[in-house]
Amino acid sequence: MNIIIVGKRHGQSRVVPVSLPVALLIFACILGIAASAAWLGYRLASGQPETSTVRVSGPVVEQWQSRLDTQREELEALRTLSGQQVDALTLRLGEMQGRLLRLDAMGQRLVESGLVASEEFDFDQPAAVGGPEDGLVGESFQAPELEQMIGQLERRIEDREQQLNLLDTLISHKRLEDERFVAGRPITWGWLSSRYGYRSDPFTGRRAWHAGVDLAGKDGSDIIAVAAGVVTYAGERSGYGNLVEVDHGDGLVTRYGHCKTISVQVGDVVQKGQTVALMGSTGRSTGPHVHFEVLRDGKSENPEHYIQRASR
Repeated sequence: MNIIIVGKRHGQSRVVPVSLPVALLIFACILGIAASAAWLGYRLASGQPETSTVRVSGPVVEQWQSRLDTQREELEALRTLSGQQVDALTLRLGEMQGRLLRLDAMGQRLVESGLVASEEFDFDQPAAVGGPEDGLVGESFQAPELEQMIGQLERRIEDREQQLNLLDTLISHKRLEDERFVAGRPITWGWLSSRYGYRSDPFTGRRAWHAGVDLAGKDGSDIIAVAAGVVTYAGERSGYGNLVEVDHGDGLVTRYGHCKTISVQVGDVVQKGQTVALMGSTGRSTGPHVHFEVLRDGKSENPEHYIQRASR
């Protein structure tokens, strides 16, 4: 077999003689190169790179494992801290809820006292609020901002508590003073049968001092306290028959004599208008009535001045 090689210059050619084995070898090389090129093109077209095995040394694996363990510990610490913060906020909210319930109770007492209009403040309903929307989606509060808001609310609640406590104290004091204010008659029905001062004694006819007033009425009718106070005497006394004595404080004492029966005991706290006894004619008496006395610092005063008082 001959291979003819044609040159570019002047059309010259050269003949190279090739034996059959050499020709077969050349053909096999050409075929191998073509096959290799085809296989490489197929692998590139399929996008599957050749796999290779990468071996990592032991110290690198230990280092990465240590970092993962550290991150797990930090994550667990953050979870614990977050839970503690939520528990603390929940506890503060519970305390605030209790204080708000107390404020509601105090406000309700103010309404019941008549100092605040019930139509204006209804403590059983939440406060009315509102406003137009701005069209923007609000962001959630972060923990520091929420804690700051709770702190501000706590300070406002504490301020309101102090104000309401002071107001409640003043109202209670005023109510107590009104209850202790001696005024009105010690009977629900009857008439004045003997005045305060010198009079003719009903038994001897002589001029005698009368340290109180007599109010006649129906036998067994109610005798009521003209003011709140503490019962300091409840029993029989010479001349008075069955006697009830009530101390109203500030040295002021009232007495109710000639009672048929006594409804209270020593040490009882009586309210204004409470029945303390029933009208009778015990002791030095000519008929059913109540002998009413008013004493200040142990000295008698004219009960008519207190009977004619306007109640608070």
